[in-house]
Amino acid sequence: MKLESFWQATAPEFTGAASTPLPAHADVVVIGGGFTGVSAALNLAKSGVDVVLLERDQVMSQASGRNGGHCNTGVAQNFAALVASRGLEEASRFYRAYDDAVSYVNQVIDEEQISCDFRLCGKLKLASKPGHFAALREAWAQMRESVDPNIQLLSKEDVRAEIGSDDFHGGLLQLRGGQMHMGKFGVGLAEAAARYGAKIYPGHSVTGMKQLKEHRYLITTSQGEIIAEKVLMATGCSNEGPFPWFQRRIVPVGSFIVATTPLPESLLSTLLPHDRTYVTSLNIGNYFRTTADRRLIFGGRARFAMSNPTSDSRSGAVLKASMVKMFPALAEVPVEYCWGGMVDMTADRLPRAGEHNGVFYALGYSGHGTQMSVWMGRVMAEVIAEKQPDNPWQREAWPALPGYFGKPWFLPVAGLYYKTMDRFS
Repeated sequence: MKLESFWQATAPEFTGAASTPLPAHADVVVIGGGFTGVSAALNLAKSGVDVVLLERDQVMSQASGRNGGHCNTGVAQNFAALVASRGLEEASRFYRAYDDAVSYVNQVIDEEQISCDFRLCGKLKLASKPGHFAALREAWAQMRESVDPNIQLLSKEDVRAEIGSDDFHGGLLQLRGGQMHMGKFGVGLAEAAARYGAKIYPGHSVTGMKQLKEHRYLITTSQGEIIAEKVLMATGCSNEGPFPWFQRRIVPVGSFIVATTPLPESLLSTLLPHDRTYVTSLNIGNYFRTTADRRLIFGGRARFAMSNPTSDSRSGAVLKASMVKMFPALAEVPVEYCWGGMVDMTADRLPRAGEHNGVFYALGYSGHGTQMSVWMGRVMAEVIAEKQPDNPWQREAWPALPGYFGKPWFLPVAGLYYKTMDRFS
């Protein structure tokens, strides 16, 4: 079993890195080489802006290249619960933003001719317990009336025709859910940004930031200094580097994934006849999908822990057991890849994007960021260019988490809490 991301291991090599030393000045410096940062750099460069992107490691080496490969419409929360907490108007605005984000990913793939196995296949949320079906039914009723007239509520019998498992008690089918090869897409996006003139510097970790005037900053990196007229923070978890304000508001939570060896088509057509993206309704649940070469990608928050080789391996064993419980026919199927990644979680599981102390930012996608991060890269490029786009994630004051200073000491407690909720829900 390889302890590495399937997406990264099977992606083409990025060839567009800047070949010259870090310049002394740029109109915009983007910090972070994932989907948000690269998308912003692409859009800024297309507009003729002198943009430099700094990445600590390699482009797409963190969450953007270490996720489950879903590209779905819909918010991270149950829609009915979001309506109850935020109101129908704002919940609907958030939902439509995700729908726009999926459309934008599709648009970028077409415009830049990125070969990444993208397809719209539908997303099926599965009720893991009988009581969960009632919550799905309530969300379905509100979503059908307000944001998605094509959404479908599936009974237990309907779901049995969708998935070869007896574990589920109904489901919610959103037809515009999609998937793609994250590594191929990410490298293709970065190559496009470089073609338009974005200067991309892997291996340049940011070690210091000094505000000179309003948006103007002196940025110190491991490879030199640069003055930026404007800065965009697109670092996800931000748990390393001189970013204390963000570190008190973003909690890094480990998410873990396994990929099987390629499976026979006859087996997959029995287990997943409609070949969609899938997610279960438990707080500590699972998400899964197939790949173009017919593997099963199966992930979840198997353990509330940080990602590292030991943690990834232990979580992989938990995921393999969950996968076999759901699909006993996979008991003898080898797992070829096992990896983890950090999810940048906010308290309300909604993204945040705006400006703090002269620094622009977009982060906090809370495990639902593939499509939104790409879209928010474009939005923040327009914000920086003062074009006043619609930014749904620029909201009220963003308070720090009480007692939290960047070290998530409470993850085991949170894991126990969610396990208890799942047990008695």
